[in-house]
Amino acid sequence: MKLGRKLLVLGAVTATGLATAIIPMTMSNAAVACAPAWSSSAVYVKDNTASQSGHNYTAKWWTQNESPATHSGQWDVWIDNGACGGGTTPTTPPTTGPTTNPPTTGTKMASAPYVYPGWGNPPAPSTVINATGIKAFTIAFVLANGCNPVWDGEGGLTGGAHASYIQQAQAAGASIVPSIGGWSGNKLGPNCSTADALAGAYQKVIDAFGLKAIDIDIENSDEFENTVVQDRILNALKIVKQKNPSVKTILTFGTSPTGPNYYGTRLVQQAKALGANIDIFTQMPFDFGGGSDMYGATVGASEGLKNLLKTTFGYTDAQAYSHMGISGMNGLSDQQELTSTDTWTRIRDYAKSKGLARFTYWAVNRDRGCAGGGVVSNCSGIAQADWAFTKISAGF
Repeated sequence: MKLGRKLLVLGAVTATGLATAIIPMTMSNAAVACAPAWSSSAVYVKDNTASQSGHNYTAKWWTQNESPATHSGQWDVWIDNGACGGGTTPTTPPTTGPTTNPPTTGTKMASAPYVYPGWGNPPAPSTVINATGIKAFTIAFVLANGCNPVWDGEGGLTGGAHASYIQQAQAAGASIVPSIGGWSGNKLGPNCSTADALAGAYQKVIDAFGLKAIDIDIENSDEFENTVVQDRILNALKIVKQKNPSVKTILTFGTSPTGPNYYGTRLVQQAKALGANIDIFTQMPFDFGGGSDMYGATVGASEGLKNLLKTTFGYTDAQAYSHMGISGMNGLSDQQELTSTDTWTRIRDYAKSKGLARFTYWAVNRDRGCAGGGVVSNCSGIAQADWAFTKISAGF
């Protein structure tokens, strides 16, 4: 993650707090009958129907405030079912949020701290799961051999330490999110020359492990600060979502203490402009260049992202939070910023209270005490109990 990943690597379904009601729609019984009129404030999920300008439409995935008339292309959210007329199917919006059938995207995930099987004395998944109750891990990092996905330090996706770790974690009952990218190394974004090719590389990772989510960790000047590659990644994720509507797509990127910088702002705005349908935007609120109030900086960064999502997508506060994540760094960051277990607990409680979708940190390898140990791969640099940050995260 940001400088943390640079130095360390080189050294070694409910929508919480969703205020807007989901309006269940029913398919018209007659081909010519119009479904209830589309509403910009309603939330629609897969297979919901709505009508607009004399046409019926069916939603492919979770959506809000995306007009069917202008979002029904091949890769877009609505399917145009053709002309309709002769009356509509009545519906009555509920007055409170739903208790069943939440959106399949943009919703809260189990906390999934990062693990790097390639360095830092990675603990056995069962050890951490049994000690903390954690239910998921993010596995770092998928890099590139040409436009082919390979685990960092390995020659492919299967048969090595990463695949073995994933198998152990899944056998112990944990779900897996691969992290594609990171700070250093050859990455798929710059090496795949087209969005279609990049989407194909992502698909290989999804298929290899039967995934329900992928995390694109977009960093450094070759991806995050490269506008051509930014757009290629967004267009590739749009294709991935079209082909795998139930797979959550996550973008993870650096930030300032007040929210996304220029490139982060562009990433969010381009996601909207390109119709990428990103489920979760996750910021890495650390390595700010100093400062001791990591709770305040994390909240400030998150509130800045929330405001950007509101203005970009037309979300309410609750809707914006439900498409956000926090990815911190436990103990000492590269720039000696201190996140203690007490601070991490406060950050978790903030994320939980706001209904954020994702909560993670870098990394489980470092979730062991070594007071005065500095920034190293296998401990946090502070005095702590083993797996303390993971246990706190499990409470998300």
